[in-house]
Amino acid sequence: MPATLVLICLAVIIVIYFRNNPLGLGRWFLVRRFINWFPLGLTYSFMYMARYNLNVAKDALGSAMSNKEFGDIFGVGAFVYAFSFLINGPLVDKIGGKKGMLLGAIGSGVANIALGALIYLMVTHRLRMKMLLPFSVIYGINMYFQSYGAVSIIKVKAYWFHVRERGVFAGIFGTLISLGLYFAFDWGQALADMAKAHPGNQIGWFHALIQSVFASKLDSVDALWTVFYLPAAVLFFWALMDWWLIKDTPEEAGFPPFDTADASSGQMHVELSTADLLKKVFASRLMLTIAAIGVTAGVLRNGIMNWYRVFAHESKQPGTAFFTEHWGLLICMSGIAGGFVGGYLSDKVFQSRRGPPAAICAAFMFLLAAVIALFLYKSQWIVGWAAVLIALFVIGVHALMAGTAAPDFGGRKATATCSGIADGFVYLGSSVQSFSLGYLTGRSWYWWPIFLMPFAALGVILAMSMWNELPAATRRFIAQREQNPGAPFPCP
Repeated sequence: MPATLVLICLAVIIVIYFRNNPLGLGRWFLVRRFINWFPLGLTYSFMYMARYNLNVAKDALGSAMSNKEFGDIFGVGAFVYAFSFLINGPLVDKIGGKKGMLLGAIGSGVANIALGALIYLMVTHRLRMKMLLPFSVIYGINMYFQSYGAVSIIKVKAYWFHVRERGVFAGIFGTLISLGLYFAFDWGQALADMAKAHPGNQIGWFHALIQSVFASKLDSVDALWTVFYLPAAVLFFWALMDWWLIKDTPEEAGFPPFDTADASSGQMHVELSTADLLKKVFASRLMLTIAAIGVTAGVLRNGIMNWYRVFAHESKQPGTAFFTEHWGLLICMSGIAGGFVGGYLSDKVFQSRRGPPAAICAAFMFLLAAVIALFLYKSQWIVGWAAVLIALFVIGVHALMAGTAAPDFGGRKATATCSGIADGFVYLGSSVQSFSLGYLTGRSWYWWPIFLMPFAALGVILAMSMWNELPAATRRFIAQREQNPGAPFPCP
C-alpha cells in the first residue's frame, strides 16, 4: 500500500509537470526535458537512501551505537558535506551536471560498499575496535561524494527551466528529496528487517533472495551490511542510465539556445574563474542571506528527521508506533506537499519571489516546534503530526532556497557554486544540530524542540529580509509580459 501511494504521487507529479507550461514550450522540448530530469532525479533520490541508511543502521544496532556516537558520525559527515562545496561547486560549474552526478553516484556507491564491509567485519567480530573513528572517516567520504548530487541536478535544471517555471521545479525537487527519504527510511528499514537472522513471519521470495545473497553462511548474525550494499548497487544502475540519457543543455539535445531569464542572461559569453564563482556567493549580501536561511533549514530538517525516530524508540510511549513504522512514507507525502505548496505560492502568488513562501514556512515551523515542546510527554499523536508538518515546511524552504533562489541569483554560469554553497550551509546547520542534540538529548529530551525554536524564528527574519528580491532579468521579463501579455515566447 505505501509503495502504491508513492507511485500514485509520482504519476500525479509527472502530470503536473506536463500540464504546467506557462511559456508555451514545445511538446518535444517538454518530453526531452522529462527524459533528462527523471533519471537524474531518481539517482539523486537513491543517493538519499545511501546517506540516511546510517539512521537505519543506528536503529538496528541499538546500544552498539549510542546517541552521541550517532550524532558525532552524522555530524562529521554533514560537516564534510558542507565544506566540500567549496571544491565541488566550482568544479561542477566547469565540467557540467552530468559528469558531476556520475562522480557522485559512483563515489557514494563505493563508499557504501566500504561501510557495509565495515559493519560486516564488526558484527562478525573479525574486527574488534570502536566504530566511531572508522565509521566517521568512511561516512565522511560518502558525504563528500553525496555533495555532488544536489549541485549536479540543479546545474542541469538551470539550463532547462525558465525562472518563471522554477517554483514548480522546487516542487519537483522537493519530491525527489521526499522520495529519497521514503527509500531511506521505509525501504531501508525493510531491508534491515529482511537481513535479520530470525525474521519471524516475514519470509518471502525477496527476503529469501536477500538472505541467500548477503547472509547465506551466517545463520545467527543479522546481515546489516545489506542496507549499505543494495543502495550501492542501485546507484551504479542509475549512473549507467544517466551516462546514457542526460544532456547538460538544450543545445546538446539539438534545441536552440534557451534564455532562462536568470542572473546569467546576457552574460553567457563571460568565462568565470573559481575565484569569480566563489565571489558571487561570499561578496553578495543576498547569497549570504540565502545561505543563512539554509543553516536554519538544516537545523530544523535533520533536527526532526534524524531525532524523532530516536525519541520514539527511547520514550516507548503509546502512539509512536504508527509514526516509526511509516516514517519514510509520512515524510515523503509531507515533503512532496511542502515542495509544491512553496513552489506554487512562489510562482503563482509572489511572481517567482522565493522569500515570502520561505518566511511563511519558517513561521509555521516555529509554532510547530513550540507545540512539540508543550506536548512532548502528553500526546504522541500531536508530537508525531507536528514533526511530520515541520518536515513538510522545511523541505519547502530547502527546495526554494538551495534548489531555486540560489540558481536564480547565481545564474546558469554559477549555479553549482551558488546552490552548492547554499546546500552546504544546510548541512552546516545539520552538523550543528547533530553534535548539539547528540549531547543535549542525553540530558533531557525537552532540549530537542527548545533547541529548534530559535533557528525557526531566525529563518522567518532572514526570509522576510529578501521579501521583494528578484533577479534583474526576471524583473525585465515580467515587465515585458505584463506590457504585452499576448506576445509569443521564443520557445525551443
